[in-house]
Amino acid sequence: MMTTRFCTEFGVDYPIVQGGMQGVGRAELVSAVANAGALGFLTALTQPTPEELTREIARCRELTDRPFGVNLTILPTIDPPPYAEYRDAIISSGVSVVETAGFNPAEHVPAFRAAGVKVLHKCTSVRHAVKAQELGVDGVSIDGFECAGHPGEDDIPGLVLIPAAAERVGIPMIASGGFADSRGLVAALALGADGINMGTRFLATVEAPVHQAVKERLVEASERETDLIFRPLRNTARVARNSVSRKVVEVLDEGGAFEDVRELVAGSRGREVFETGDLERGVWSAGLAQGLIHDIPRVGELVRRIVAGAEDIVHDRLGALLTGES
Repeated sequence: MMTTRFCTEFGVDYPIVQGGMQGVGRAELVSAVANAGALGFLTALTQPTPEELTREIARCRELTDRPFGVNLTILPTIDPPPYAEYRDAIISSGVSVVETAGFNPAEHVPAFRAAGVKVLHKCTSVRHAVKAQELGVDGVSIDGFECAGHPGEDDIPGLVLIPAAAERVGIPMIASGGFADSRGLVAALALGADGINMGTRFLATVEAPVHQAVKERLVEASERETDLIFRPLRNTARVARNSVSRKVVEVLDEGGAFEDVRELVAGSRGREVFETGDLERGVWSAGLAQGLIHDIPRVGELVRRIVAGAEDIVHDRLGALLTGES
């Protein structure tokens, strides 16, 4: 069995994480990840209220008796959600792990730690990972430029970012961005990470609660078919390329303001993509890893073959290099 200190610290069998994904991190997917021996995260803000998050946690517990967590993403907004109430819902529900993301989690870490909740903080730079470690989190997830969603503004790919972070971070570290198979897991471990986080790859699984057309598009798409939107606003996000994303890039590159694209990027339109399968309805997140996705397996099958494939690479291909065998 491939075990790392991440597995030991967070109580899972395999060093594979399904991080929070807005609209996707629901009980069906998260419980399947947990049952496969990996660590899945419900997405708190996918649920409209803290009370509904509590019910979703309970629903997930009906589907698995294995550890799972909740993602709490803290982002700037005109009308912020009640983050403290979501935090309290996580704690009162007895969840053992939380994934924080977005802004500095300093306001929430003390409450989580006092309740015995382990904190895995997702960040996009070495300096942010170091700061999170200083705050007392239990682990960090470092996002390279290849990732879906928000890759930060430094544009550092994982091949450099992961080992750079490993040199400065002493707590368990998960590598995120561009991971989809056993080759990526072995590479991440070689670069100094203790496991991998996958979002786009888990989106293309049987249990992911999105329309089949979205999954089939991920299989069809190449690594070249994403767009970086909001770059001029310094709030970069990587999304699947479609007519809407191209229009957003065009408007902002020509000097437009957020108000000029607000309707195009509305979250409600992105949710409709996942619900209806209309791929041109709105913007939706996808990472460069889509170029490595060739099928739509069940979650358990995906996790098993990634782990088995990684063990084969280490023992057979790399081991042969050391012994001089071909």
